[in-house]
Amino acid sequence: MTKRDHTRIDPRGRKVKILATIGPASSSPEMLRKLFKAGADAFRVNMSHGSHEDHEKSIQAIRALEKEFARPIAILADLQGPKLRVGEFTGGKAVIRHGGHFNLDRDPSPGDDSRVCLPHPELFGIMERGQRLLINDGKIKLEVREADENRIRCSAIVGGVISDRKGVNVPDAEIPIPALTDKDKKDLAFAVQHGADWVALSFVQRPEDLAEARKLIASHGGEGVALCAKIEKPMAVNRLAELIEMADGIMVARGDLGVELDPYEVPPLQKRIVAASREAGKPVIVATQMLESMIESPMPTRAEVSDVANAVYDGADAVMLSAESAAGDWPEESVAMMHNIATQVERDEGYKERVRMLDTPPDSTTSDALAHSCMTIADTVPISAITVFTASGSTARRVARERPDTPMLVLTPSTRTARRTALLWGAHAVVTKDIGSFEEMIAKGKRMALRHGFGTAGSKQIVLAGVPFGTPGATNLLHVVTLTGDELSKHGQR
Repeated sequence: MTKRDHTRIDPRGRKVKILATIGPASSSPEMLRKLFKAGADAFRVNMSHGSHEDHEKSIQAIRALEKEFARPIAILADLQGPKLRVGEFTGGKAVIRHGGHFNLDRDPSPGDDSRVCLPHPELFGIMERGQRLLINDGKIKLEVREADENRIRCSAIVGGVISDRKGVNVPDAEIPIPALTDKDKKDLAFAVQHGADWVALSFVQRPEDLAEARKLIASHGGEGVALCAKIEKPMAVNRLAELIEMADGIMVARGDLGVELDPYEVPPLQKRIVAASREAGKPVIVATQMLESMIESPMPTRAEVSDVANAVYDGADAVMLSAESAAGDWPEESVAMMHNIATQVERDEGYKERVRMLDTPPDSTTSDALAHSCMTIADTVPISAITVFTASGSTARRVARERPDTPMLVLTPSTRTARRTALLWGAHAVVTKDIGSFEEMIAKGKRMALRHGFGTAGSKQIVLAGVPFGTPGATNLLHVVTLTGDELSKHGQR
């Protein structure tokens, strides 16, 4: 199969968003442009790899794309988090026998077939008999027999070859280490100072992890930078409601989650996380191994296509490409394939009913009720667009929560708000000048709808906003207007 050039995707043709990871295969300005044209709405900068200099070049290239296409693009900086690893072995590797004994200790000398150093002293005081240690993405499974301050004695449930610096997962205990390492703190400062719109926190265990990250973001002048909690540990699942409340968005990080849990536990958990995030009106991203075979192949497996489709059917705000776009042979084709899958699902007659929020809870706010009313009105009267005026993005999130079939045009004076909505289901954001009156709002709403193809002369438009203007979370106005078609000739560009 030969690589082919893709035409630019109409952003209004697809409601679920695509988040593409940048890496060696996609960091050049030319390839980033191809990925954007193929359908990428946002880009993930993986802070686990690459230098700050490399990341800065990628960010600059994305901002150049944004200017060229006059469309806000979100940048998500994904922090590495506290990755646990074993030490080194004599000769670089060893063999753990199935059913045999193997110890983890604090002795820094090279390991062998019976032991290895675990350079994380905080683990020795918390491990208990019967708990598991998973090494090398779960390929080796150890069960704790006994633990003290200097040694963890284990039995090998599943043995195998173990080599230097392999990762360790601890699924059965809350690890008393912060979610932000020294490296993460430096990476977070870099991300905020270089204009990242989202920061994703890895290996979240408790709400305090998010509170610490938010405080650091603020200390670096990151007002308006959104915080995404990656759900990849059982301890995070146990506190899901608290984490959703604390975060601005959620990522279902199925890689480590699938290591620490049995693989068959992940699909229903994914649905639960997506549903809970949607109920709270928080953007939710489904990530990891979605089109894994496209790292090497120009076509995905049928199972991978179904995996992406199911995430779209569940109502996820965004689906993510990892190594497929970062290091694969077919980054452009991977984005195009994800776009085609999502577009096909959204054309399905049953999709609209499956993703709808069926009711608004009795304890909801006026803003929630108005957002729900937008969808009800659009189901009753032909509406070309729901035009949302928002400063913080709160109103747009409320409308997106309902998953309306009608396109949503988001008008905001904040470039940062517009960029954040690039990961919000169904949102097409445009940065406009601020407004000062009801009449100006209606005129601008009509003008922007016509200019951006959200209606023609004679079509009706819902305008949703808050008065007084510029007050976050104060959505209290819903107005239905008819476009006359002459608004563009009467007013200026913005």
